[in-house]
Amino acid sequence: MNIVEGPRIAALSCGKPVHLVILLHGEGEDGAAIIDQALNWAPTLPKADFIALEAPAIPGDRRWFGAGTGIEATVSALDSFIDNALAQRRLPDSHLALVGFSQGAAIALVTALRRPRPMAAVVAFSGVVPDDVPLALGTSTPILLIHGEDDDAIPFDAMMATKERLKAAGVPVKSLRRPGLGHRMDDEGIMAAGIFLTDHIVARPREIQP
Repeated sequence: MNIVEGPRIAALSCGKPVHLVILLHGEGEDGAAIIDQALNWAPTLPKADFIALEAPAIPGDRRWFGAGTGIEATVSALDSFIDNALAQRRLPDSHLALVGFSQGAAIALVTALRRPRPMAAVVAFSGVVPDDVPLALGTSTPILLIHGEDDDAIPFDAMMATKERLKAAGVPVKSLRRPGLGHRMDDEGIMAAGIFLTDHIVARPREIQP
């Protein structure tokens, strides 16, 4: 599995980045579909690099898993990418956030749950942890699930089931329901994501690896 770095927004502070936010698009989309959302968050996270990753085309449509590519292979590839990206910036996991939509949200959630050290935050739009994927217990990464009540691709009840699984595993998780919203992001959800990211990234003490 080859994960490609797509469009990015460099830290507005113009100095060395202190935080890293990785964005994962939905099935059939690309990095450009999600990087624009980072324009809403960058002003309150001026020391953060934002990177949108690109899923491979399998076949024709970009997707993180399915059609012969398993979720485990994708999570492993993303895990390696994260290790390298953090090492290049000399940052710990506590200065990392993942944001995903749909399939990208599923990959973000599973990756965060598998990593041995907690991240700053994860925001999952319209995505869930697949039922057949076991959860790692005891992670302290804060998670926000944002989901439309009228989502016909991934039902709202599936998000609530993921929330209950995470709570049972001791994961600090919150959710935001969006009445009348289908399988997409809306302004209210994007604004809530920005507040969540700022609260959990900027509010944390600076921890730079030597």
